[in-house]
Amino acid sequence: MPAVAWVTLVAATLIIGLTAVALIRVIVHLTHVRRTLDTLTGGVESIAERTSTVPARLVSVNATLKPVRDWTEGV
Repeated sequence: MPAVAWVTLVAATLIIGLTAVALIRVIVHLTHVRRTLDTLTGGVESIAERTSTVPARLVSVNATLKPVRDWTEGV
């Protein structure tokens, strides 16, 4: 096998190897980002549940304040 063929094979191997390592690093970083976003999404959903809108809680608040409203109407 001529020397040019060996140089070509070594160069191709280096290029393919370095590209594979770079892609593996990208995959690792994207996996880390996905885990972080999953955690963040869970936190945001928890906050959204704890700070629900007023109409959802308005019925229970009105029921709790009914005795106060009745008393103030009597005064």
